[in-house]
Amino acid sequence: MTLLVVLIILALVFDFLNGLHDAANSIATIVSTRVLAPRYAVFWAAFFNFVAFLVFGLHVAGTVGSGIIDVSAVDDRVILGALGGAITWNLITWYAGIPSSSSHALIGGLLGAGIAKAGIGVIVWPGVIATSAAIVLSPALGFALGLLLMLAVSWIFVRSTPHAVDRLFRGLQFVSASLYSLGHGGNDAQKTMGIIAALLYAHGASGAFHVPLWVVLSCQTAMALGTLLGGWRIVHTMGSKITRLSPMQGFCAETGGAATLFAATAFGIPVSTTHTITGAIVGVGAARRVSAVRWNVAQGIVIAWVITMPAAALVAALTYAASGLVLP
Repeated sequence: MTLLVVLIILALVFDFLNGLHDAANSIATIVSTRVLAPRYAVFWAAFFNFVAFLVFGLHVAGTVGSGIIDVSAVDDRVILGALGGAITWNLITWYAGIPSSSSHALIGGLLGAGIAKAGIGVIVWPGVIATSAAIVLSPALGFALGLLLMLAVSWIFVRSTPHAVDRLFRGLQFVSASLYSLGHGGNDAQKTMGIIAALLYAHGASGAFHVPLWVVLSCQTAMALGTLLGGWRIVHTMGSKITRLSPMQGFCAETGGAATLFAATAFGIPVSTTHTITGAIVGVGAARRVSAVRWNVAQGIVIAWVITMPAAALVAALTYAASGLVLP
């Protein structure tokens, strides 16, 4: 029982780091457009991260907890390995200011530890294929929606003065940032819920796989607290290094990203909020002109996306092997 408590705490630490690492996803645009000061933006995002469980179901938690590796293969060492791989990769990319995916680090960790225990046969392929496809589809959809929204609002307000447009979209960005933070809390916090639910099932604490209310509240709280501290290195990369954003562009990027997250969460697909908002930011920048996007920065981010799952899986497999020295 003591080990179960320790692993649940470790899972909540990952959730906290997820909020810390991915705060940039929720606030980078509204901070970079100077619509909201950073100290207020994190409170704004944290609130909507927390209340997300009231809006969405728990489909993503079900996918992560039982749709990536066979739930019967889950034990303490597998969970420890998965969290070890995900947390290590998160800390490395946070320190380097690279907006990688906490979600895919966790998925990679599950796969690495699961395969280390039981081989390739442990993989639940439909869930893994859907998650892997989302690595490409979520930023592509974010890009397309961001670009189309930018073109649409530019056409709608073509006769308006720059000052009037700027003033309007400064107000609208509060709405779009709220929606994106809601989508972020709805999709990301559920991944840790799935891990804890699988752990409870493995320990026989629940007769069937399900997510208790206390797990929901704990995960939403941990993520909200992490968001309050903010990942400022990544905020700088997301908010200004890729492209310079105006309030109109910030609104389009956040709205396009939020629509993508809402759809993915409804279908139970654990997507990367980082990938999604990055694609949307690139899309609104490209709508202005191709040269407005710093493609060398975007290229570096894409490389980090590609290596996240295998890197986290490798660390998780090593953690699983090492844990055999201290755990049964």
